[in-house]
Amino acid sequence: MTHRERLTAPVAWWIGATGFGLTCGWLVFVATTPVIAAVAAAAAAAVGYGFVAAYGALQVAVDAELHAGRAHISPEFLGEVEILDRTAYREVMGPRADVRAWLATRPWIDTGVRVTIQDPADPHPYWLLGSRRPDHLAAAIEDLRQTGRRTSAGGAPQKGV
Repeated sequence: MTHRERLTAPVAWWIGATGFGLTCGWLVFVATTPVIAAVAAAAAAAVGYGFVAAYGALQVAVDAELHAGRAHISPEFLGEVEILDRTAYREVMGPRADVRAWLATRPWIDTGVRVTIQDPADPHPYWLLGSRRPDHLAAAIEDLRQTGRRTSAGGAPQKGV
């Protein structure tokens, strides 16, 4: 079982970037010409869109390893996987948080999984991964943890992996 998920920003964030561009354009319009204001609005919106796109580009994937953004970890270091609903996710992000934990979260995602790390050399006791489909992500991680390699949908290990 494999899993691939991009934690893209919601529509409201894109609307906010548009509002940022329009606000900047209006501020420039008050002091200059409409043409300069339109250019300023377009430039500010483009900057806002760039930030939203970059922040929403985080990808969580399970194939031969567990990947979260540029970080990855081999199956032999994966421990217990816990599915976190909205309440448990908030607890782990807040009062029950460990400052040493490695986080791959986004503010618009309110469910996820916690994966215990079993590498004595790793300073992170667990990875906290945000996910819109935490049950599917947890199943893929558990499958990777048990088999040590990617499997096909039927559950049999794929050749050459």
